[in-house]
Amino acid sequence: MLAFWAVRDGASWQWPPVAHRGPQAMLINGWSGSGGDAFPFYFREAGLGPLIGTRTWGGLIGISGAPPLVDGGSVTVPTFRMYDPKGQWFAEGHGVEPDIRVDENPAELARGRDPQLQRAIDDVVKRVEQLPPAPARPAYERRIGGGSD
Repeated sequence: MLAFWAVRDGASWQWPPVAHRGPQAMLINGWSGSGGDAFPFYFREAGLGPLIGTRTWGGLIGISGAPPLVDGGSVTVPTFRMYDPKGQWFAEGHGVEPDIRVDENPAELARGRDPQLQRAIDDVVKRVEQLPPAPARPAYERRIGGGSD
């Protein structure tokens, strides 16, 4: 959230209207590749919350511009790679490490329980309880002749 609008005859409302002000977490695992590697990287860089799960796949070399073959087949050609604002290459072939490691458990998933999701819920609920309330609307200024007292 960036601001609140004090509505004369109603409750204040946040701006932007759909902004999220609460805690967040992101689940990641080895099936996350390409954009699934980039998005957790961006999430962490923005400081939005912990990455929970296991390391992502680590495939973030961009492909484009490869012409089709005469037999209708194709090849992929790596043509671009990501590096961060500090001038460090993205860990191609390694991926993004979680902040909180929680291994996948297929037996638990088959029982309808997801340990990674539960860990994320527990983390977010704990941080929601610590979240300060939205600010109270300040008192209106007394304005006379275009200035303020």
